[in-house]
Amino acid sequence: MAELAALPFWAVMALAIGVALFIDRCWGEPPARWHPVVWMGHYLGALGRRIAPVMGGPAAGAARSFVAGALAWVVGALLVVVIAFAATRAVSGWPVWLQALALGVLLKPLLAWRMLRDEVRAVEACLGASLAQGRARLAWLVSRDVNVLDAAQVRESAIETLAENLNDSVVAPLFWFAVAGLPGAALYRFANTADAMWGYRGERQGRDWTWAGKWAARADDVLSWLPARITAVLLAGLDGRGGAVRWRQVRAQAGLTPSPNSGWPMAAMALALDVRLAKPGVYTLHPAGRSPQAADTAQALRLAGRVVGALALLAGVVGLVAAVSLGARLKVLA
Repeated sequence: MAELAALPFWAVMALAIGVALFIDRCWGEPPARWHPVVWMGHYLGALGRRIAPVMGGPAAGAARSFVAGALAWVVGALLVVVIAFAATRAVSGWPVWLQALALGVLLKPLLAWRMLRDEVRAVEACLGASLAQGRARLAWLVSRDVNVLDAAQVRESAIETLAENLNDSVVAPLFWFAVAGLPGAALYRFANTADAMWGYRGERQGRDWTWAGKWAARADDVLSWLPARITAVLLAGLDGRGGAVRWRQVRAQAGLTPSPNSGWPMAAMALALDVRLAKPGVYTLHPAGRSPQAADTAQALRLAGRVVGALALLAGVVGLVAAVSLGARLKVLA
């Protein structure tokens, strides 16, 4: 009877997602000293100084740099997966409600909606004060040279970052949690962090990442492929304009970016808002759209919030269905 009364693990995972999103909404990020993504960054920073050759220094062969980067990535990925698996096993014998709570607490640092929302809001607020302040705040979010951007381009960059990181920081971690539990979410966050720190073509911070970061970049491409498209579907479906955003338009615009993934949520966002989003000299999404205004940033945040809300609602419905099913079984047994 105890086995029948137990909720299935997929229901526990759904409840954990609800817990994680609730914690994120109420409290945001944990302190840096307790943040697993910060720990991942420390590992990647320390290893990065060993695998990527210094620009202008002794040349390192492409094969040697690639293998070193791949091995460092694999070791780090195995480490985070083993730790996440051990944590999952440690709570597996707990009562169902406590398992869901513990997994939600452990999942929360692997997603970051509130921080993303607040940072994009801060860019818009600073831009309202002055272009210089807007540029300075945007520099916290992007790696491009912000000093050459005008006000419209600052706003475009902020909206692009919101769309891209809606996938990287929310949808993709939750997708991999649903597929492979806490180890899946941890692996994705490690891969995405490694891509952010290593996945560059050429020079970054005085080192050549052309080959040293190639494995990290490709691994993130693979793990983000399906979640990026799911994010685009959610943005297009929740745009509030009665299906005005057509999938074929999103697909056509997404192909204009050099990334196989980031163009999808950015294109869906551009079309949903009917604005132009561009990276000078690289791509222009929805060129027929208008230049974004402050109201468009607010609308982009509302649309992204709808996506997060839909995911929370889905998790809640799954948990409710499982609870109702459990109640029905217990009634039959009684």
